[in-house]
Order: sequence, then C-alpha cells, then structure tokens
Amino acid sequence: MSNEQKRTAIIGAGLSGLVTAFYLHKNNIPFHIYEKSDHIGGVIHSVKEGEFIYETGPNSGTLSHPEAAELFEDLNLKPEIANTASAKRLIWKKGRWYALPSGPLSGISTPLFTFGDKLRLLGEPFRKKGNDPDESLADLVKRRMGKSFLNYAVDPFILGIYAGDPEYIVPKYALPKLYNLEQDYGSFIGGSIKKRKEEKDPRDEKATRDIFSVEGGLEKLVNALVEAIGKENITTQCGSLEVQKIKDQYQINGKVYSNVVSTITAQQLPDMFPFVDESRFSAITRLKYARVTEVALGFKKWEGMPLEAFGGLIPFRENRNILGILFMSSLFKNRAPEGGALLTTFVGGMRKPELADLKGKELEDLVAKEIKLTMGLKNFNPDLFRPKSYTRAIAQYGADSGPRLEAIQEIEEAHRGIFLAGSMRNGIGMADRIKQGRLIAEQIAAL
Repeated sequence: MSNEQKRTAIIGAGLSGLVTAFYLHKNNIPFHIYEKSDHIGGVIHSVKEGEFIYETGPNSGTLSHPEAAELFEDLNLKPEIANTASAKRLIWKKGRWYALPSGPLSGISTPLFTFGDKLRLLGEPFRKKGNDPDESLADLVKRRMGKSFLNYAVDPFILGIYAGDPEYIVPKYALPKLYNLEQDYGSFIGGSIKKRKEEKDPRDEKATRDIFSVEGGLEKLVNALVEAIGKENITTQCGSLEVQKIKDQYQINGKVYSNVVSTITAQQLPDMFPFVDESRFSAITRLKYARVTEVALGFKKWEGMPLEAFGGLIPFRENRNILGILFMSSLFKNRAPEGGALLTTFVGGMRKPELADLKGKELEDLVAKEIKLTMGLKNFNPDLFRPKSYTRAIAQYGADSGPRLEAIQEIEEAHRGIFLAGSMRNGIGMADRIKQGRLIAEQIAAL
C-alpha cells in the first residue's frame, strides 16, 4: 500500500492525536486532525499570569517509556527535569507530614506503617503469588504487605495518580509493572531485585522515570508538535463529527480516509461511529472517569512550611477534603516570583465526587481550610486562585477493563483502519499517550 493510500484522519488534537500525527508526518503519510474545541493540546494548557506559570491540565509527566524521551529528541526539544526535591514525597498522618520511606532504614523508622506490617514485610518475598487477574489493588497490597501499607502508601499514591479507589483499581490493567512483578517473579521485593540485575536493552535506559515538564510550561511541547506537523493540518471548532463507512474507507466532512484514529472519550464513541453495532460499545462506554477540580494557587510571598518535596498526598482515611498538593515552584524554574510559591491542589475524585462540583466561595473556603491546616499558613490570601473542573478527568481501570479491551479489539478487527485510542486503554500518563500515539503511527506505516 502506498503512503497516499494510508491517508489518516485523527479525531482529537490532544497528546495522543498530535504524537500520532507527528510520526505519520515523519513517515510521509498524509493525515488531518479534527478537533471539536478551539484549543489544540487537549487538556494540556499552560497559563502565564504575571510572574506565575501554571497548568490547568497535567502538571508534569514521567519518563516511564523510552518513547517519551525519544519524542523530545525527535523534536529537538529539551525536557525540563524536576529538581532533586521531586524524590521526596510527603504523606499526611494525624495532623502532620511524614516523608514516604525511600529505603529499608527509613522504612523501619517511619511511623506511617505499623510495627506488625514492618515485620510482615520481611516475609513478602516468600508469599504465594495471587491467581485472580481481577484482584483489586487493595486486596493485593493487604495480602502481600499489610493494611498500613495500603492506607499510608498505596492509597495516597492512587489518589495522586488516578484520584481513585484501590478497592476498585485492578493492578493487571492500572499498574501492570507491579502486577507482573508478582506474576513473573513471585514477589515485589524479590522481583525488583532480580529485574535490576537483568541485562537491559540500551533503549530502555532512556526510561529514567524522571519527572518532566518543559521550561515555560507543558504547552511548549504541544507548540513544538504543532510546528512540526503544520497547523494547516489541524481543523479546530469542528462541532459534532460523524464518521461514515463507505466500503473499506471512511468519510469525514466529505473527505475520504483509509484510517481513522479516535482519541475521544469512551462515551462519545457511539455517536462518532454510527456504523458500529451499538452493542459492541456497551463494554467500552461503562468506563468510569474521576471528577476532579484542579486549583492553582499562587503566593507572591510564601509564609508557610518549607516546600522541599514533590508535594504531599493525603490518605483517604485521614478524612480531609483535598487529594493532595503539588509544590510546583519547587519542582520547576520560574513558576512563581522569588520568595513566592506556586501550588496545585486537587478536589473530588472517585470517593468524594461531589466536592468537584463546588464553585465560587464554597470551593475557596474548602481549599483555604485545607491549605492552612496542611501547609502551616496562618492566613490564606493567595495572589492567584484559578480552579479548573473536569467531569471526566481520569479513566479508572477496574475489573471491567478486560471486557473493554476485548470490545476495542473486536471493533478494530471488524472495521480495519479504525484505531480506538486515548486514555481508555494503554495507561493514563503523558508518557503512555506518547507511546500509544507512536505505536499507532508505526502500525499505520506498516500496512
């Protein structure tokens, strides 16, 4: 098949769509991106306001796949790696912050975990591995490590990444590397040690797991992608689109394509693809999303606790009304004026979704109370208070993920040239979106 015959429509100008387009462009495969809104970049949006630079979508990414590092190389763009403070994570317990242990010694001395669970951890390498692929994260952690590890390490981690509930999250789909440590090696601890000793592909060394942004904000990554692929290849403000199938090709707004890559949310798919049997979408549209309000807080003069960490996470059992706080001005340069601070806090999530609906003074009062308590502020007088709410912020990978992935595969096999992408599969992080977009482009190039 010639490159012209591989003409591709991409629905959605978020990171998945832009990366797909970038690698199609590198392979000289014609494409066009259709975006419903007037904004290119999906939820990625950086705002400069006075001396503050804040994000209204993702605040950072992790170089967890080599494809993420390689995208920066291919764009001749340098990622901004978070400073060394990012290695320290704080966990809230009984009215104060504690550092999440980073090694055996701090693990023994920390008050986050019970003495019994610390002893129990010694037996973790010898426990029988699980045999239920749909076991929840909560059950897995309690079985291997103990309840205090669930409450004060894993639960806040899941709140920080998924705004989710470990009783619902299934590691096989949400945390496959953790799941595979037990399945392939029989143990988290033993598996981690064995994996470190294994010979690695040199390419895998690029997956450093460093926290990254771009100097001036993540939207600079979007801008670099748009410049590389050409803004003329993107149509914004498309309104409601519908894909029509004509024999073995697809039509959008009167233009014919051999391939269609969709990056829209699960619930939007049936209207976008009316030729697909609606019953096939039922397992996909059941996908749950966390409702979250993200609040950027700027202080020209910071008078609270020292901000010498990535941020702080608040376990659900502590019964607070925020999920956590990122110390953005400590991680990246020029996010706040000298002597000031830029924080980002999050409200809502799967277990307190109603809080994500708060607006105006109700939201300000809630955030003020929580930030004063947790950050050591006597007065709450931010120079910047910018909330952004998302009704479908973060996809939740539960036991329904298996049927969803099977349904996606069935649709793609029944309708060759359709690729269903986005956060409904392959992970929710920025590096996951980059890897997904590149792999789809490589699949199309190989046709």
